Amino acid sequence: MSGRDPAAPQMRQDDRFPGVLIHESAYVDDPCSIGQGTKVWHFSHILAGCDIGEGCSIGQNVMIGPNVPVGDRCKIQNNVSLFNGVELEDDVFCGPSCVFTNVLNPRAAIERKSEFRKTIVRRGATIGANATIVCGHEIGAYAFIAAGAVVTGPAPAFALMAGVPARRIGWMSRAGARLGEDLVCPIEGVVYVETESRLEIAPAS
Repeated sequence: MSGRDPAAPQMRQDDRFPGVLIHESAYVDDPCSIGQGTKVWHFSHILAGCDIGEGCSIGQNVMIGPNVPVGDRCKIQNNVSLFNGVELEDDVFCGPSCVFTNVLNPRAAIERKSEFRKTIVRRGATIGANATIVCGHEIGAYAFIAAGAVVTGPAPAFALMAGVPARRIGWMSRAGARLGEDLVCPIEGVVYVETESRLEIAPAS
């Protein structure tokens, strides 16, 4: 009898990607780049031309690519597809079953690959479960897209976006806490300043 636990995750090393664990049910096409410490879980597929950073967690049934860049330490939860045109910077969180598009007016009978629109998700942003990001917009650094929101325009840095269509209903700190009127993060104590509908970390005094 084998000493292998049949209930344990069947992760494997791939000689193409030192320090990366890939579940035996996942597929990674050539050529791709995957950084050390990244894990690719069940039934996921990374298509050719992708550049995945270090320390990422790619959940079950995730599709990435082709030609999609993903930064370091990103967490992509189950049932997410990152199509050609989507770009994630470092430390982005994509909640379960959130949706990205890359064409505004798709038709099955009309090929519109030349019309892909870029969607950039800046460093530290969070996309909530079942949120939809319509293509062609930028999600600012540390923005927080609420679960189920439908984003149809750009989201400013640190913005808390909710609703259908999504609107800014507040501000979130870099640590992921909703800011009160004093604009002080209750977790880190960092002070923020709002100017012309933008939020920034207050300069050190």
